[in-house]
Amino acid sequence: MSTTHHGTAVGMTRRALLAGATAVAATTVAGGTAHATDGQVPSLWREFTRTPFTHPQIPYVGRAGAARIRRLPVVADIRAYGAVADGVTDCAPAINRAIAAAARAGGGTVTIPPGTFRIDGMVLLGHDDVVLRGAGSGRTTLYATKSLTELIGPYGSRYGGTKSAWSWAGGLIWLAPKARWDSLTAAVRAQAWPFEGWTGNKRDEWEQLTPVEPARRGDRTVTVSDPSRLRPGRLVLLRVADDTAHTLLQHMSGGGPGPASYYWEDKTKLLSYVPYEWPVRVTAVRGRRVTLERPLPVDLRPEWNPQFTTHVRELTGSGVEGLTLDVMETPQSPHLLDKGYNGVVLQCAYDCWVDDVTVRNVDNGFGLVAASACTLRRTRVGGRGEHHPYFCREGSHDNLIEDFTVEERTVPAPSDTQLHGINVEGLSSHNVWSRGEMQMGTFDSHRGLPFGNVRTDITVDNNGRHGGDANAGPLFGARFTHWNVRVTNGRAGLMRLDGLAPYSATVGLNTVTDFDQTDVPDFTGDLNSRLELYGTWDAVRPRNLYEAQRDLDCGVR
Repeated sequence: MSTTHHGTAVGMTRRALLAGATAVAATTVAGGTAHATDGQVPSLWREFTRTPFTHPQIPYVGRAGAARIRRLPVVADIRAYGAVADGVTDCAPAINRAIAAAARAGGGTVTIPPGTFRIDGMVLLGHDDVVLRGAGSGRTTLYATKSLTELIGPYGSRYGGTKSAWSWAGGLIWLAPKARWDSLTAAVRAQAWPFEGWTGNKRDEWEQLTPVEPARRGDRTVTVSDPSRLRPGRLVLLRVADDTAHTLLQHMSGGGPGPASYYWEDKTKLLSYVPYEWPVRVTAVRGRRVTLERPLPVDLRPEWNPQFTTHVRELTGSGVEGLTLDVMETPQSPHLLDKGYNGVVLQCAYDCWVDDVTVRNVDNGFGLVAASACTLRRTRVGGRGEHHPYFCREGSHDNLIEDFTVEERTVPAPSDTQLHGINVEGLSSHNVWSRGEMQMGTFDSHRGLPFGNVRTDITVDNNGRHGGDANAGPLFGARFTHWNVRVTNGRAGLMRLDGLAPYSATVGLNTVTDFDQTDVPDFTGDLNSRLELYGTWDAVRPRNLYEAQRDLDCGVR
């Protein structure tokens, strides 16, 4: 079972072969839902193994997430910098002093022992290769008492009005390059909107490294005009602009008559996200041929002016582990007026991680803001209820969120609030949500044309609602995939994609019906989407699409 792609052998490991065993299983039926004991292999999976980088409906996400979660030597203990687990002492300054000491040492781990440590301020990880590690989410607690509005100030929307941008940005534990965070907080205090992405406050403040010659989605080696400033290990930003006919946005939507006839001109928020910016590491330079860490997510065409550029200095190699952030319980704010009792946010971060972390009583749980190649593992959101349990925005790509839990809220939802779920928006692409339990919420595609994202091996009580302004454009671009999903309340909204998302795949979904928020497709005509093993859950093999892709030998590692 092998083929070739761009001259590279594509085979399957023994583990993947076993996971993809072709035996058709005996099933049992309970409550109208078939549950298989062994499983069935859909034709979509067989197709994908033959063309893993260019399949029309399923994206390649086998390299999503951090390259590795590192174990760095311990260089500081917060108690040595004045932290006391007495419930009275504000330990945020001590934690930040310990983090600064680790940064001066060139990196390392800052430990927080068991106990509850009060923090009246933010915790900032702004330097590479620094890890904040508690004794475990069940043993170490940071008890937070203030919101970002209190600590930094009101943060308004770039589009004006009364909306609070703390509804989708910023965390009480904030991983971001220090220079980026300094400029952002200064702008907030000046009541100015700071652009949150990889190219700073103004998108024209960047430096071209080299133009890139035409290439196809799935290519991993490209030809550049001038390789002199590229080297293995360098993180570069691939920038791809749109043309006046919006053919780039059509391409991200799968192409064809539907996207061609869609009216793009009034989608002002969506157009503000272009150029598309994709950070990636260079792995080899041979003459003008440059090999990248991941396959290209889009075609590179001359009319889109593809180029490698500089970007805001990334944060890399840093993480937060083994703790609970318990926020002082306050009533949930009205929709889009969040005060910023937010959890953990990674911004302009690459190859960073969060592991074994719980947040409680937050406005927003875990955030990815212009963050790429990061891993959130064994995370949990609980307490009084929140706006976004997870948000992924401003061009966040190639991230992995696995073994995650959204707990049922502990108090009734106020009538003027809104619950989303696992959010993705703003041209974010090739992100994965894997092995999740959602006791509330939904698969919130929040407009802004996200594309190529995967949700797999998840159980969800689908009681949230999607959001997104009309001027942010379509809910879905091409190659969204829902694979082995169980919807416990049987609600179809944003779960079954074949009548909703272009060039999408829905595989192994139990029977669902439309009620509550009923969605309509953004594009007319044939969506070229696929539906297999509908009416079942846990019957599809491989069970987890991301893990099966990771285990394919596709010549990318």
